[in-house]
Amino acid sequence: MTTSTVETASPGPFTLIPGKTALIVIDMQRDFILPGGFGESLGNDVDMLLKVVPPLADLIAAARAAGMLVIHTREGHVPDLSDCPPAKLNRGAPSKRIGDPGRYGRILIRGEYGHDIIDELAPAAGEVVIDKPGKGAFYATELQQILTDAGITQLLVTGVTTEVCVHTTTREANDRGYECLVVSDCVGSYFPEFQRVGLEMICAQGGIFGWVADSAAVIPAIAALPVSSEPAPTAQR
Repeated sequence: MTTSTVETASPGPFTLIPGKTALIVIDMQRDFILPGGFGESLGNDVDMLLKVVPPLADLIAAARAAGMLVIHTREGHVPDLSDCPPAKLNRGAPSKRIGDPGRYGRILIRGEYGHDIIDELAPAAGEVVIDKPGKGAFYATELQQILTDAGITQLLVTGVTTEVCVHTTTREANDRGYECLVVSDCVGSYFPEFQRVGLEMICAQGGIFGWVADSAAVIPAIAALPVSSEPAPTAQR
């Protein structure tokens, strides 16, 4: 088996295993990222997330070229909000909460324009798109089964935000035995301090939750893998 290693990962080298690695792109949705969306309505600087888009687009392209399984997630809820508990629904500014009208439709409601992924990172035909009602991508979703069926043992984790959905998913994956590498310039936070500390927490104590490396190190390692000839799993959007 021809493996490839991200030598400069922290806390140490991370070996990519062909056919065993998937790229997960977390919640790159219009509601969170675009000017005028839910994220900005809460007083956040969306430019902090927008800068993730170019390196992430390059990483996704590299993963696709290698035949790697690419999985996208979207956080959101059914229109009647029956899958959104009060503890979550009551968060946010009083005038802008989940389900309220926003610039891009009802906020974080499945099927609305703002709930979908930004055009620059749109899933390719047949790529898995997982709709999740929580912060973590494993809770109340089919992700575990998809990874098991595909024989995946390690994840390249990207998306937003670093300290919330990225961290929650990485921790969930770690508890389930997956090796995770968080790609540092392909995850983003509205808060620079949360970004820094969030990444440090991943690889602290010898890699308590996983590894961290930037896309400049990860993309060449992906390119060095043999191209997978196995068909990738698909899911309905």
